[in-house]
Amino acid sequence: MLLAAAPAHADALVDNVDGVALDARGNVVRFAGVLISPDGKVVKLLKKGDKRPDKLDWRSDMKGRVLIPGMIDAHGHVMELGFRALQLDLSKTRSLAEAQAAVAHYASANGNRPWIVGGGWNQEVWGQGFPTAADLDTAYRDKPVVLARADGHALWANSAAMKAAGITAKTAAPAGGRIEKLPNGQPSGVFVDAAMALIESHVPKPSPRERNAAFLKAQETLLANGVTGTADMGTTLDDWLTFRRMGDIGQLRVRIMSYSAGVDVALQVGGNGPTPWLYDDKLRMGGVKLYADGALGSRGAWLKRPYADAPKETGLGFLADDQLLNLMSRSAMDGFQLAIHAIGDRANAQVLDAIDEIASSYKDDRRWRIEHAQIVDPADLPRFSRHGIIPSMQPVHQTSDRTMVEARLGPDRLGGAYAWATLLKEGGHLAFGSDYPVESPNPFVGWAAAFTRQDPQGQPPGGWQPQEAVTRLQAWRAFTTDAAYAGFADKRFGTLAPGMRADFVIVDRDPSEATPEALRETRVLETWVGGEKVWNGASSGSR
Repeated sequence: MLLAAAPAHADALVDNVDGVALDARGNVVRFAGVLISPDGKVVKLLKKGDKRPDKLDWRSDMKGRVLIPGMIDAHGHVMELGFRALQLDLSKTRSLAEAQAAVAHYASANGNRPWIVGGGWNQEVWGQGFPTAADLDTAYRDKPVVLARADGHALWANSAAMKAAGITAKTAAPAGGRIEKLPNGQPSGVFVDAAMALIESHVPKPSPRERNAAFLKAQETLLANGVTGTADMGTTLDDWLTFRRMGDIGQLRVRIMSYSAGVDVALQVGGNGPTPWLYDDKLRMGGVKLYADGALGSRGAWLKRPYADAPKETGLGFLADDQLLNLMSRSAMDGFQLAIHAIGDRANAQVLDAIDEIASSYKDDRRWRIEHAQIVDPADLPRFSRHGIIPSMQPVHQTSDRTMVEARLGPDRLGGAYAWATLLKEGGHLAFGSDYPVESPNPFVGWAAAFTRQDPQGQPPGGWQPQEAVTRLQAWRAFTTDAAYAGFADKRFGTLAPGMRADFVIVDRDPSEATPEALRETRVLETWVGGEKVWNGASSGSR
């Protein structure tokens, strides 16, 4: 349950805790109380024998429960998380037939909507190739239906949606996009990467009221999972206005490190540089998100060699080398941080080349980011160390995508796949997230995956490419201190230490000692941001 937060007015104490955090060197620190200043910052971590202040505005007794720093998700999509929850969600469907039944049921219950919109489908989970418009027509044909793939890199449309968008056999795919075709040359109903815009531009835009509802739903989901701070990757102008509305009326609880959807949005919002931190360090647009390629699941990831399971395809490069350099320069000259999506080895090489070329012009602290860095040519792995490049990665992608990646690449091209340990050694910083709503924002599942390289069922035995597992504490740091560092927020939040924001969660077990199986089952009991309790599990039942 979300709680109304009231600002503190004097020193406060959250006491009688089994506190565990990481210090600046990544070592475990244990404590029994957190003294909090009037402005919501940590004054001191108290041990059991330390004297408590005589005068406090309030004291909260946690009765020995475990307290840890708030978790930070280094790569998520806030508004998409909320809309996914409020729209048609196919993420739990295990077959095409289940998806068709879900579409038919949702459409019947939402007959007042001009378009049926949703997402979460994954043909790999269904055990088949891409679905078609005819498959969707079978479920519902009366109105346009548009459904995003789980990774957000493909759209599935019915015939009514394609007709509304004017899609025909003569429609050309834009650069960086692909229109899947039937054997007769007609569009199949699936649009990959840049081709999605051919459909999306015709979908009715959500109203501000709908955007507010989606944000509040996303925020509650994040706080319920113990996520007190997140990077929002691809913030649109409408998204930013929603965040600002929430901040203006005192409803912004989670901390958002915003990366704009392209250069133009960054300049519209920031003018000539990153915004200041707003709402007591709750919101800042400090970076620009760019895309070098698509995703593996839709074969849009840009590879140096053809796909093993599609020998005529190498994926989609979104930008020519000079286009990428131009966009990076436009961002960097105004002080915006660069966060560039690159999944395939060819895309990662392109981004590394571009950073090599541009970094000499910007020698100050830039913290260049490559988002996902899933498939890197082993020869390119050492290049991450040259300019302090931060790989921003998602452990759950490895466990979810393992068998699909083996099919896409073949057994001889896995040496640089999800190479967390090598990249951490090369660069010194590794930022972990979930890419929600592609995956669940539950950080404890990702934490367990990071040091086991196994899914929740314990597969595969011994872990997949186990040499690339990080340690339990390295993974924790990547979900806290280094996730904040990757967003230039490490002086403000990400751990519990004097002067840092008092962001923490009360959980039902010590995650620093739990087995991987128990870690995945961690329950968040309370979430606190800036020394204020903003979510209470006892009032909401469950996550």
